[in-house]
Amino acid sequence: MLIVDDLTVTIDDWTGRYDLTVPRGALAAMVGPSGGGKSTLLHAIAGFEKPASGRLSFGGVDLLPLKPADRPVAIVFQDHNLLPNLTALQNAGLALSPSLRLSAADRQAISAMLDHVGLAGMELRLPSELSGGQRQRVALARAMLTTRPLLLLDEPLTGLDPSMRADMIDLVDRLRREKNLTVLMTTHTPEDVEGRADQVVTVADGRVVA
Repeated sequence: MLIVDDLTVTIDDWTGRYDLTVPRGALAAMVGPSGGGKSTLLHAIAGFEKPASGRLSFGGVDLLPLKPADRPVAIVFQDHNLLPNLTALQNAGLALSPSLRLSAADRQAISAMLDHVGLAGMELRLPSELSGGQRQRVALARAMLTTRPLLLLDEPLTGLDPSMRADMIDLVDRLRREKNLTVLMTTHTPEDVEGRADQVVTVADGRVVA
């Protein structure tokens, strides 16, 4: 279970104070206006923003003392964070080896994951040769290769047309069930997660309001 208890994050003159509980294995979605603090909460859970106070735990483990690399968290950023000079296979492979010293077994695992997210045969394409939805899938494959049980998705549907948004939600839900993941995502389009998410909460002005 993910527990966010009175977690306070201050950035310049803005303060967010969050309370949220997500059951283990659930798909939870945060909706709300831009600038409301959804991404800030994801970054705090991942360890990229340091809370001033409060509690944060997953599976009974206190996350606050842990560095980002030591947390059981994988995150997919809104802008995908793909390196433009690396192929899809190499970008995904950064999850296994930041130096890209990949063994034959590593390459096989990466290719299998790219196939799993619908990118079979695209291993050697650069990000500029992929659509927005395909780049998002590369980023998702990279996150999945870390085998961490808490997956954070920051606006994974941005820039996708309605059919592609539905495909992405279906893919995330399938991977969640197969890998027994807990997923927390943000979206501007709550209708896309209706009937799919186990939990939908609204975040505004740095608060979980509903």
